[in-house]
Amino acid sequence: MKVTELSVPGVMMIEPKVFGDTRGFFLELYQRERYEAHGIGIGGFVQDNLSHSRRDVLRGLHVQNPSPQGKLVSVLAGEVYDVAVDIRRDSPTFGAWASCILSAENHRQLWIPPGLAHGFLVTSEEALFSYKCTAPYHPEAELVIRWDDPDIGVAWPLRGAPTLSARDINGVALKDVPPERLSLFNPSRK
Repeated sequence: MKVTELSVPGVMMIEPKVFGDTRGFFLELYQRERYEAHGIGIGGFVQDNLSHSRRDVLRGLHVQNPSPQGKLVSVLAGEVYDVAVDIRRDSPTFGAWASCILSAENHRQLWIPPGLAHGFLVTSEEALFSYKCTAPYHPEAELVIRWDDPDIGVAWPLRGAPTLSARDINGVALKDVPPERLSLFNPSRK
């Protein structure tokens, strides 16, 4: 597998080896020893999630603190524009974002380390999106950052207004988040 660290420290794009022939293809979605060698999922994954969304659905930007979740994400069908935002208050890249296209065709995965906000926009007719999480979901710990926060400035590839949930519509600007709700930057833990 090929692992590339993106512009935000700890955010990794994974391109697994795909073995294909006339019958189709085979690839490893996760192998603990190989992934942990790159700092991905150390301590183990405790929850797997699957979402189905239609074109122009935007989910995010979500983070959980306390009990931050690392997320290994991939697309099983369709395509998404996936984004990670650094909200680790002491990080040299605080407020910066990194993105990549994840699709069933390119088989890429994205590792979003604990403490980063995450979101995605569906750019195909529909998408099946898979999450492996390092901590269980705790709704009382969830924080939703505005997907269109001008101080972050994510360049979403929008075709018009996105379809949002009520909680995403009511997200808060990063500058309005109390410091204690933001993650701590830990350079030794990706």
